[in-house]
Amino acid sequence: MSSSPMPQLPVVPGTEPSKAVLDSFRIAIAKRLSETLPLTLEQAYSGVENGKKGEDFTVAIPRFRLPGKVDEIGAKVIENFQPDEWIEAVALDKAFLHFRVNTTNMIREVLNQVHALSHSTLSKQPEYGSNESGQGKKVIIEYSSPNIAKSFHVGHLRSTIIGAFLANLYKACGWEVISMNYLGDWGTQFGMIATGYEKYGSQEELEKDAIKHLFDVYVKVNRDAEADPNVKVEAAQWFKRMEDGDEAALKNWRVWREMSVKKYEQEYERLNVKFDVYTGESKVGKASMDKALAQLEEMGLISDSDGAKLVELEKWKLGKAVVRKKDGTSIYLTRDIGGAIERYEQYKFDKMIYVVSSQQDLHLSQFFKVLDLMGFPWAKSLVHVNYGLVQGMSTRKGTVVFLDQIIKEAGLVMHEQMQKNEEKYAAVEDPNGTSLEIGITAVKIQDMAAKRINNYTFNWDRMKSFEGDTGPYLQYAHVRLASIGRKNPHLLPLPPPSEIDTASLAQYSHARDITALKTHEPSGVVTFAFRLAHAISSAWDVVIVKGEEDLEKARAKMFLYECARDVLAAAMRLLSIRPLERM
Repeated sequence: MSSSPMPQLPVVPGTEPSKAVLDSFRIAIAKRLSETLPLTLEQAYSGVENGKKGEDFTVAIPRFRLPGKVDEIGAKVIENFQPDEWIEAVALDKAFLHFRVNTTNMIREVLNQVHALSHSTLSKQPEYGSNESGQGKKVIIEYSSPNIAKSFHVGHLRSTIIGAFLANLYKACGWEVISMNYLGDWGTQFGMIATGYEKYGSQEELEKDAIKHLFDVYVKVNRDAEADPNVKVEAAQWFKRMEDGDEAALKNWRVWREMSVKKYEQEYERLNVKFDVYTGESKVGKASMDKALAQLEEMGLISDSDGAKLVELEKWKLGKAVVRKKDGTSIYLTRDIGGAIERYEQYKFDKMIYVVSSQQDLHLSQFFKVLDLMGFPWAKSLVHVNYGLVQGMSTRKGTVVFLDQIIKEAGLVMHEQMQKNEEKYAAVEDPNGTSLEIGITAVKIQDMAAKRINNYTFNWDRMKSFEGDTGPYLQYAHVRLASIGRKNPHLLPLPPPSEIDTASLAQYSHARDITALKTHEPSGVVTFAFRLAHAISSAWDVVIVKGEEDLEKARAKMFLYECARDVLAAAMRLLSIRPLERM
């Protein structure tokens, strides 16, 4: 029936037809070009692009820089063309050759591959959309990185969403990924909190919500400090004791840090984000900072300015970078340098990515440059993935301060929306959990839909919409696919793919659109997910399963939708979104 063996193709380095079957069709085109024109297979392959003007694949002849006239070269390819199981037709359009694949075979090959990589893998996990390109390599991705006892602002949320996407992306490409959260868990604010805690602290409140309680204490003690300058003096003494390793001063700090991490872990779990390592400014050893500083001095890179130490980076247009304050305490840059050196010693990474807002562009450029000047060969493998600002993220009650406020608000907004349809609302088993999941999807999609460097204005109203390109629309598309099986139980379980005759699908242009869809940019995956959702949506009224009397055809259609669901779910998981079954 369905599993006709396709003719063998040569191997092209850097392609993985076993993971991306459309590579095979591109190789089939490259093979023809290399047999007709003076090109190697690799040269020909590099010229086969995704199709323009509704075609499957397009080749721009001038890019090969071959001798002779473009139209004559094109005519030669057309003249020698014979259709086969891979390629159905070729057409010349000025300087472009358009190739059309064999639709029946393409649909079957794509669906079989999606099914196999989603349901029949050795790991028992869905592997559709993954490859082995990063095998044997290790990447550290540092993201989220909020300050303990200060607000988790929307910038941290963007870093969390983009970082989680990158971690999934690198895992899908075969890399070993270490997700790292570098907490702001050190610094003079802890002196302030220690001072304030003696006056305003409560064990009960701390256990209820450590992050909120420490923040409240911090706000109150700052108010005191405005009226009484001695508060700051006392706070500075506290922090000095912590820096000097005084156990009495460190004891409370340790409890605060541990309880804050526990609370953050719960909130990250709701966002479907997981960290392998919670590190922080406090974990960077004084020895590695001192050693880095001494090395910079030896290399003659440090100058003294009024007791502070600076690195001159003006010849690289990066200004002057402070590496130690007047009072001898360390500052961010020194800590980052010490931290990077320690991480390389511990993990021997091949790449380290910092997901930090574009406001820090200068800081990261200085930091990378200093490591480069210090002669570390791995400094070249540090990457800053930056992003723009979010405006307008406040809850209906006012300014947003904590991550859990954003999560709760997202759930509430969605819940109110869902209650408007009583009949559907009654069918949802866990309305609170479902509305929370849709709300989180909405926040993430709104964040990832545009290029990450752009600033954007967050809009709760847009988030609520089930129309247009929003998070709820994506969840709805997945839920609708999940419901086909529930509505047509007589077709399930489907027989193995080799027994499903997908040839009948070739008559539907909509089936073709679904199967033929094809960066540190999450927006690319978001765009793909929406294009797939739209293609599915326009197929609903044409490629109909319910009421199809021919069992073979009904099974083929069902198989198409089941595979579409697997692909949509894979895209959603890549974006750290949990696909829902009902809503």
